[in-house]
Amino acid sequence: MTSQTTIDSAGPGDGAPAASSEATPAKGMRGHPWLTLITVAVGVMMVALDGTIVAIANPAIQKDLGATFAEVQWITNGYFLALAVSLITAGKLGDRFGHRQTFLIGVVGFAAASGAIGLSGSIALVVTFRVLQGLFGALLMPAALGLLRATFPAEKLNMAIGIWGMVIGASTAGGPILGGVLVEHVNWQSVFFINVPVGILAVVLGVLILLDHRAENAPRSFDLLGIALLSGAMFCLVWAIIKAPDWSWGDGKTWTFIGASAVGFALFAFWETKVKEPLVPLGLFRSIPLSAGVVLMVLMAIAFMGGLFFVTFYLQNVHGMGPVDAGLHLLPLTGMMIVGSPLAGALITKLGPRVPLAGGMALTAIAMYGMSTLQTDTGSGVMSVWFALLGLGLAPVMVGATEVIVGNAPMELSGVAGGLQQAAMQIGGSLGTAVLGAVMASKVDNDLAGNWKDAGLPPLTPEQQHQAAEAVQVGVAPVAKGTPEAIAAKITEVAHDTFISGMSLASLVAAGVAAVAVLVAFLTKRGENAEAGAGVGHI
Repeated sequence: MTSQTTIDSAGPGDGAPAASSEATPAKGMRGHPWLTLITVAVGVMMVALDGTIVAIANPAIQKDLGATFAEVQWITNGYFLALAVSLITAGKLGDRFGHRQTFLIGVVGFAAASGAIGLSGSIALVVTFRVLQGLFGALLMPAALGLLRATFPAEKLNMAIGIWGMVIGASTAGGPILGGVLVEHVNWQSVFFINVPVGILAVVLGVLILLDHRAENAPRSFDLLGIALLSGAMFCLVWAIIKAPDWSWGDGKTWTFIGASAVGFALFAFWETKVKEPLVPLGLFRSIPLSAGVVLMVLMAIAFMGGLFFVTFYLQNVHGMGPVDAGLHLLPLTGMMIVGSPLAGALITKLGPRVPLAGGMALTAIAMYGMSTLQTDTGSGVMSVWFALLGLGLAPVMVGATEVIVGNAPMELSGVAGGLQQAAMQIGGSLGTAVLGAVMASKVDNDLAGNWKDAGLPPLTPEQQHQAAEAVQVGVAPVAKGTPEAIAAKITEVAHDTFISGMSLASLVAAGVAAVAVLVAFLTKRGENAEAGAGVGHI
């Protein structure tokens, strides 16, 4: 199923005359595909950076604003929750009003919210503006994919998505390095202020370069009840995932929200079969490749985000590295994603997505298995091998799964498809952190008491045991002030060995998830509708 696109650089209204992309070639800079890619990459870079850069600033924010640990957690959770819940609806807004306008509004709002956070004098304001950041980030991410889909012809789309994925991967992995430099040498506010000039650059480029592409049969109405049902279901699911580490997976509250989410999704699916213009036409999921692409993105994010979560604690708390040094040790991962993403795009264009995706997930599984063998004294060279292999495995998956999802959707639903892709990645990442965190916690709880006793250390009360386990789960040795040096060394050894055993098991689970994803990858194929956005000139 294909469709033509209506183009108007100023953003046509409902009554604008339709003109196909082939009939209205772009002139000069406006609508130039590669300049469009640069423009959306600048905007997307802000959102990707903020996924990791803020974690480095959290301790400084906590100290400066006198926040509790739970309040600081909401600096991340509020952002993620708003982003994940809003992505699909935001994609629909782009399909309805045009991806150019939606992207520009998202960039302006994201940069403004970032500046407001830097000026905030209370944790409540920081969290409030982080939620706004998430909402505006949700607007610009699917719009960026929609613009790429509409601008590039099918034979160039994979390369464009490869570079787009490279920017996301590099920004995500580079966040801790940049955040560490800014926090150490400027202040925590600079982590947010940096988005303001980047946002201004993205807006200037967007006004000069971006060309609006509108499908002739784009939606003309809103499925308000569908938006409410989907948002509610997504909120309950994400809320359960966020709170499960505190409540535990066996707690009634966790399963109450999971049950409410299941009911919400069921009601949403029923309503979508009744409404004239559904928010997400369920016919999309009749495409086995598209559905497989969504599942693959979830599984990839579980393995990647969940595994990487513990690596940062391993580098900083076990090896004693500072934030900048830890970030530099992850450069092999970042570098291979930067190099591998455009190469993966070219390979997928030539061979189709199936083999590169399966191969990428196989490499990811091998890398996660390798990371399960890391020890307290593992050298940087060995770590770099596994990090590089992980980056090489992730690159074709980031590119290929995105193309499979967006390319197998009709042109008029490219924004919704982009929202699906991003929502799958956000939910997968959160699931990975929560589920693998539960695996880590269980392993530490089971091993710590025995390891502690075997080391000949003084017995702990149940309360002390609980506090020690919480510290060990992030690689911290629970050494009290005034502890003799010999005993402190024993406690540190026990803590780090126990943490390593937990990280090893979590990495093996992540490797298993990646292995399952290899099978899912064989269900994918090249997008049937990629030709719909066959681009305009200047290729």
